[in-house]
Amino acid sequence: MPLRLLLIPLLVPALGALLLFLLLGWQWDAFFVSLATLAGSALTLVVGRGTLKRQLLTLAREVRTRAEGPSTPVTPRGEGEDERLDEVASLQGAIDSLHQQLTARNAGLNQEARTLIAVLDGMAEGLWVTDAEGTVVRHNDALRGMLQTTGSIVGQRPLALLRNDVLNDAVIRACRDGASTHLELTLESMFPRTLAIRVTPLGRDLPGSAAVFHDVTELRHLEKVRKDFVANVSHELRTPITAIRGYAETLQSGALQDATMAPKMVDIIHRQSERLSELVEDLLELSRLESREVKFQVVDVPLAVAASRAAEVVRHKAEGKRITVELDVPQSLVGRGDERGLEQVLLNLLDNAVKYTPEGGRVKVTGALEEGRCVVHVRDTGVGIEPRHLARIFERFYRVDKGRSRDMGGTGLGLSIVKHLLGAMGGEVRVESQPNEGSVFTIFLPAAVPTAAVAG
Repeated sequence: MPLRLLLIPLLVPALGALLLFLLLGWQWDAFFVSLATLAGSALTLVVGRGTLKRQLLTLAREVRTRAEGPSTPVTPRGEGEDERLDEVASLQGAIDSLHQQLTARNAGLNQEARTLIAVLDGMAEGLWVTDAEGTVVRHNDALRGMLQTTGSIVGQRPLALLRNDVLNDAVIRACRDGASTHLELTLESMFPRTLAIRVTPLGRDLPGSAAVFHDVTELRHLEKVRKDFVANVSHELRTPITAIRGYAETLQSGALQDATMAPKMVDIIHRQSERLSELVEDLLELSRLESREVKFQVVDVPLAVAASRAAEVVRHKAEGKRITVELDVPQSLVGRGDERGLEQVLLNLLDNAVKYTPEGGRVKVTGALEEGRCVVHVRDTGVGIEPRHLARIFERFYRVDKGRSRDMGGTGLGLSIVKHLLGAMGGEVRVESQPNEGSVFTIFLPAAVPTAAVAG
């Protein structure tokens, strides 16, 4: 406290008393009265200043206590509200009001922050926010899965997280120049991912940038499948159409009168038209399966009967190549599925087995009940399949040996139809094969519930 502020309240009462007694003519009395007044003023000032100091210190402790956490007022021990100075009590009331307002405002801000975090973490898209230097300061949960990282993301630079110069440059341009960028990159790992990323400045005079990550892996895969499908269909259709057109033009040019060549050309046209018809039928069948237009009648199907019917269809072709077709499916093996669909599955597998098995080979169908499911194996002693082809063998138009498959009349859709049919009936298909050792195609189906169990 400045010295003048301390002396004024001490001297003014004493000087006033001194002047009053001097005017009354009491000189010595005036001196002693002024000293007594000065002492009383000093004592009153000391006591009042001490009381004020204690109350202010108590108030300061309360304010610090509230700032550190608790929101309820703290009453000092031994000193109630009645003993407080009016000025201190007024100051405390103002502080209480300000504290309540700040507490309510902080509660609202905390609620908004929790809501924002919940929204960001609930997004399927990944998101990060960087500061003005391009360092990540916040991200949501989806981003960690997209980046396939278990380490800390906050505090990292884009180049350290993804090792991609284009993304790093885009973040720098957004932070420094306020430029937005859209880019796409592929993360090479055990499970490659394609990410579409949009980098933008934060805006509203806020420093830094934001990047939104969209996982477009499946979309790009579907686009590739569509392009491959169109290219494959075009190629598969062009081959028989070109043959039919070429031989038809040859016949029109005069070969129709050639008794030797004309029948051969007509036979080729007929075979190519049949192949074209089979291709169109398989495409329509596959389309209906993928669009779920096919309505299956799921019933109990004796797999021995289904295998026998499928084997009867390919028996003539097998006999022409001196291939033995053996059936070893128990009569008691009954699966749940569509009867026509199951026969189609077995027919496609047996037809492929006979087609790719050399003359004098063997095809064997076995069945059993394993772990509550019906399992049917179709084994052949054919040319086999290299391991690198096994993962894609059930794709549409995928051929291990394209030239040989076309020469044998295949459409490239049979195994894809098998996969879709079994999938629609709750089953699955697997393949094991080695080059020059043959292949084993295994189908799994739900087993029929025994009658006794149903009755029970």
